[in-house]
Amino acid sequence: MQNSKEIRVCTSCVMDTTDPNITFNEKGVCNHCLNYFQNIKPEWEKKLNTPSLLQEMIRKMKHAGKGKDYDCILGISGGVDSSYLAYLAKEKFGLRPLLFHVDAGWNSQEAVNNIEKIVDGLKLDLITEVVNWEEMKDLQLSFFKAGVPHLDTPQDHVFFASLYNYCAKHGFHYILNGGNYSTECIREPLEWHYHASDLKQLKDIHRKFGKRKLKTFPLTGIFKYKVYYGIFKRLKVVQPLNYIPYTKEEAIRELETKFGWQRYSHKHYESRFTKFYEGYWLPNKFGYDKRKAHYSSLILTNQKTREDALKEIGQKPYDQLSISKDFDYIASKLDITREELERLEKLENKSYRDYKSTSGLISLGTKIFRMLGIEKRVIQ
Repeated sequence: MQNSKEIRVCTSCVMDTTDPNITFNEKGVCNHCLNYFQNIKPEWEKKLNTPSLLQEMIRKMKHAGKGKDYDCILGISGGVDSSYLAYLAKEKFGLRPLLFHVDAGWNSQEAVNNIEKIVDGLKLDLITEVVNWEEMKDLQLSFFKAGVPHLDTPQDHVFFASLYNYCAKHGFHYILNGGNYSTECIREPLEWHYHASDLKQLKDIHRKFGKRKLKTFPLTGIFKYKVYYGIFKRLKVVQPLNYIPYTKEEAIRELETKFGWQRYSHKHYESRFTKFYEGYWLPNKFGYDKRKAHYSSLILTNQKTREDALKEIGQKPYDQLSISKDFDYIASKLDITREELERLEKLENKSYRDYKSTSGLISLGTKIFRMLGIEKRVIQ
């Protein structure tokens, strides 16, 4: 972990030198903020100021759904972005989305309740895919044993692999995605959270540390996703939240009023594993606090002051008693003792660079797709 005295913080947001690739200009403003003002904000404003873009997107989805039961599919976690998007899709856009949920074994009760409330309140159909827990557990333990920071990779991978495999099998052409500039204009650096789509690394880590074959675990690589699904299956991911005025707190209040939706203490905490991993394991073992990226996004989009963000980051994500209980829960769920989990925490810290990966190919592929106009990414 980096000594706090050595840490330099951006003068505009709260990102700092725990991101090893961060840079600052002469005024102390970081590259994340500069990218937002130079690239993301102009692109976002263009989408907000051109209503026809959203209208055309909706028209295409309705056209694709003609003669079918659904126009599109939406992966729902019970979190604010996917829940609010489900509401917009049905009530504001007039779409017929199929809701798709992956149960990876770590749902909080709030997540389960929120999904039920959205499904019942909007009268939408829901497909739930339950992951083989023994395989999931073995893969997650492999990542613990590998000593890498990106412990959420097994969960993230199965979420998108299950969804895309289902879409390809059942002929869907549009995936509604809750990704948005409003709360995600600054993403976590690769050192904190490596590509969950890197199948080569996932398999390498599991080969080294796993004990069970992944016979039923949904898998897909980045190139299958980009080429097979994107080109041959004509599967398109759309992010409607970027085309409307979207603020997190207003969305939460609307969901609470209309559906009795329950809020979480922080982004992504609808998963009990993610809460433990982001709130305890990552900052304590590696010195990485994802709240810095999450809060910085809210600062840039005027949803949080920098002063409030710094104050909140100075506090632990959750209290010591809850951490102790969650430590016991995680260990029990993974069928190991608390002492074994503590030993895993003390292992030498590793990086995604310590294992086989397609990092270079992913970067090259992204550049090629940008040149061909297939991908227009402005978020770093």
